[in-house]
Amino acid sequence: MVPKFKSEDRERDFWSNRDSSDYIDRGKAKLSTFPDLKPSTKTICVRLPESMLDSLRMRQIKEMSLFGHQAPV
Repeated sequence: MVPKFKSEDRERDFWSNRDSSDYIDRGKAKLSTFPDLKPSTKTICVRLPESMLDSLRMRQIKEMSLFGHQAPV
């Protein structure tokens, strides 16, 4: 059973060294939607080797074509 936490910090500490599969039966999971959830974004800078960046671009193009989207030029 997942314990109740007094603060978000305590919850974060708890989950930082535990596997959720020990506490949650994913077989009983139900699909949920969150219509009022407002997505947030934060700009970050990540340095990647060019070869990895090229690989990620090719993967994105492949995935877009699988779903019928036009790949960017």
